Amino acid sequence: MTMRTLLTYVLILTFSVTVLTAQEKEQPPKGGEPKGFTLPEKEIVEFDNGLTLVMVPYGSIPKATIQFSIKTGNIDEKENQVWLADLMADMLKEGSTTKSAKQIADDMAGMGGNLNIGVGVHTSYLSSSVLYEFAPKAITLMADVLKNPKWPVEELDRLKNDMKRNLSVRLAGPQAQASRDFFAAIYPDHPYGRVFPTDAMIDSYSVEDIKKFYDSNFGALRTTIYVAGNFDAKSVKEAIESSLTDWKKGEPSDYAIAQPVTNADVKIIDRPGAPQSTIYYGLPVIGPSSEDYIALDVTNSILGGSFASRITSNIREDKGYTYSPYSNLKDNYKTGVWYEAADVTTEHTGAALKEIVKEIEILQNEPPSQEEMEGIINYESGIYVLQNSTPNGIIGQLIFLDTHDLDESFLTDKVKNMHAVTPEKVSEMTQKYIQPDNMTLIVVGDKAKIENQIQETLQKPLKQ
Repeated sequence: MTMRTLLTYVLILTFSVTVLTAQEKEQPPKGGEPKGFTLPEKEIVEFDNGLTLVMVPYGSIPKATIQFSIKTGNIDEKENQVWLADLMADMLKEGSTTKSAKQIADDMAGMGGNLNIGVGVHTSYLSSSVLYEFAPKAITLMADVLKNPKWPVEELDRLKNDMKRNLSVRLAGPQAQASRDFFAAIYPDHPYGRVFPTDAMIDSYSVEDIKKFYDSNFGALRTTIYVAGNFDAKSVKEAIESSLTDWKKGEPSDYAIAQPVTNADVKIIDRPGAPQSTIYYGLPVIGPSSEDYIALDVTNSILGGSFASRITSNIREDKGYTYSPYSNLKDNYKTGVWYEAADVTTEHTGAALKEIVKEIEILQNEPPSQEEMEGIINYESGIYVLQNSTPNGIIGQLIFLDTHDLDESFLTDKVKNMHAVTPEKVSEMTQKYIQPDNMTLIVVGDKAKIENQIQETLQKPLKQ
């Protein structure tokens, strides 16, 4: 080795040691203190017919986000009316007695927005985001659509056929089949358990059925109008006074409180030749109004509800059984459901279930480390604040409060309350609520290849 080569090695070694020493000394700065969600100042106006207006000035973008939220939806459908509310929303899109659907679309486009109409489990909505100077005009137009639906009989067959095609496409997928039977098992006597209609149901719906549902469930008393962003408050109030204060009061909302069933059933929906098994595995838990809700929400994030969660790390990263597993804490009125969902390779169906149960039992018996807790909570609280820092996000959170009869402190104290959850509390929540012996399992897959795997893993009889 030449002297020049030796000198080069010495220089490289000296540089490497210097860099490593500097890196050891220059650790990344400590993250800032977690910030809570600050609900912007708002003005609430109550009208004589029961209508509520909530105005939230927010941000600097010259647009106003408007949402008419009506406290009715699929939860008010009877046993033979699944998706009737959705069909009603489709009919609302067909125009009012004064304007056609095209005229409405053109008018909204001229304001810089478009009209969205939809139905959820607990609420129905009309929404738009328009240039701020057009907020009063948009409200007047949306009020016309809400108050004066056209209900065009000639469009009904087309809309029902569209709905049946959508139903057929969705039910062709194993996830829809699994969720249908899973929620039917948890909520056998409640709309929460009636996820999909039949073609015969859809065929039976008439315009008279739609009108009856609308008349029974729509009215000022169930309606809150949210306006967030930039707008002239005086003009907004005047627009509502002139267009909606003469609307019928209607009946107050009355959500039927579900009585979920804990039955620990195991059912396979046969899908011969399927390369994957679709798993829904869970049980009834609590809803957002429970004092344990925040702690259980954190527990869910650690267990399976985030990309860094334990079940995800186990069966996705370590074992390679699945690509996109997740757990969910589904919020219902005064009740809830926790479940793990995953598409796992057929030959590893039993093994994946075994690992899911193992991770639950570990968390029941061993509190997570403080480092794991901080990582998950910082991530979840950061996402929470970020998602709610838009007009749409703020409106969504206010509707959540109204739906679940919650105080504003639920929002403003959520980050603080998340950080107050201890590792011991997480283990307590897992023991109290997430109990594998009580969990319903629905699997869509090749029964001939997975039946023995499931029975050997869970030691439970299958429901035929």
